[in-house]
Amino acid sequence: MLDKIALFLLIVGGLNWGLVGIFQFDLVAFLFGGSAAIFSRIVYVLVAISAIWCISLFFKNNDLVES
Repeated sequence: MLDKIALFLLIVGGLNWGLVGIFQFDLVAFLFGGSAAIFSRIVYVLVAISAIWCISLFFKNNDLVES
């Protein structure tokens, strides 16, 4: 479950960076009152923690169940 939450947050962060890169529009900052607002910073930190967590997915052993 934690992997899915981290993946979701990374998707949110990736889409936000895509908006910044293409349209110069930061959706997180827009929704939470600027990039320096506490809620925006919390979202940015959660995305960063998710990225660090997802590094572990590279080293996870995912054995496929064969039928």
